[in-house]
Amino acid sequence: MKTRIYDYELRELAIEASYPKNFRGEGEIVTQRTYSAAPFMGKGSYKELFFEGFHIGFGEINLSRTSLVHFDSELETVEMHFGLDGAALTHSSSLKEELFFGKSEHNLIYVNGIEGKSEWYNESPMKVFEVNLLPSLFRKYLPQHPAFDKFRTAIDLKKNCILSSHNFPITPQMMIVIKKIITCNRTGHFKKMFLESHVIELLMLQLEQITGHTYQVPRCIKKHELEKLYAVREIISNHIGESFSLTELAQQVGTNEFTLKKGFKELFGTTVFGYWNELKMEWAKQMLSEDGLTVTEVSEKIGYKNPQHFSTAFKRWYGFSPGELKV
Repeated sequence: MKTRIYDYELRELAIEASYPKNFRGEGEIVTQRTYSAAPFMGKGSYKELFFEGFHIGFGEINLSRTSLVHFDSELETVEMHFGLDGAALTHSSSLKEELFFGKSEHNLIYVNGIEGKSEWYNESPMKVFEVNLLPSLFRKYLPQHPAFDKFRTAIDLKKNCILSSHNFPITPQMMIVIKKIITCNRTGHFKKMFLESHVIELLMLQLEQITGHTYQVPRCIKKHELEKLYAVREIISNHIGESFSLTELAQQVGTNEFTLKKGFKELFGTTVFGYWNELKMEWAKQMLSEDGLTVTEVSEKIGYKNPQHFSTAFKRWYGFSPGELKV
């Protein structure tokens, strides 16, 4: 099974990768490979991990210019695609509609071999995270729900298909899981177990969101305002334990409080502080259960002056106290 990406205009090969059947590597429990970006495209790298039934890929590239790339792949796979940053528009004759992924968006795609062109825009770095699953494995986890009927039929007929005509917003929970996968430093069998379990968790979050989501593409938000809203999301994601007012956040990105409140809710489906609180709680749970920090230490890191106030907020969010994770 092969996948190739090359510059459409220059006809220079950027990536050519071969994969064993069903991603089953030889010798290593988890096969790992890293590719450097081709010099004519820009600076960056792409890393992939694969083992039977699973392929995980993630990378970042600072494009030297907007690039039109050609791609072809022999894989039959369901792809969990997460556009973390940047933007790309993809055309393929085997798909009924174009695929556009902007910043912080995800969707599910089934392909049984594909060829096409993709335009990668150089307005910001391209960051992507994707998981390829064998269709037989994916079907085990696909619930019976009207939202998936068309997608399930396409897989049965082996016809390329994107699950939804609009993408879905990446949630803080999803970002936490993605970061865990990217930064996993386990080895051997335990690495495989860790990656497999977190991929299934990430798929669960995708499917759960899709079945209950009423998200509509925010057509009334202008491009320059979208950039400011994403900038606010980036600020709070990188400063989880700090404190900002809506006015301060609005001023930092050059908008006003009203536009920030209204636009953020429309784009991400929650309020600024609702999103921030979800990030805090997810990070707190990770530090308590995996990093071994005390309740007081975690409380300080996510910006609570009083550990008791943190414990109350944590219990309200999860239904159990943070101390119970330490038992």
